[in-house]
Amino acid sequence: MSNKDKAKNATQILKGKIKAATGKKLGNQKLEAEGQSDQVKGNLKQAGEKVKDALQE
Repeated sequence: MSNKDKAKNATQILKGKIKAATGKKLGNQKLEAEGQSDQVKGNLKQAGEKVKDALQE
C-alpha cells in the first residue's frame, strides 16, 4: 500500500471519529451516523489495500 493511500484512509477514519463524537455530543444522530459511515469506509479501503499488497508479494 502506498503511503499516500495509507494517509488518505487514516485521515478519513479520523474525520469519521471526529464527526461521530461531535454528533454524539450535540445529540445530532445524522452527524454521528455520517461519522460512523466514514470510519467504515476508511477501514474497508485500508483492508482492500492490504489485500492488494498481499497479492503483489
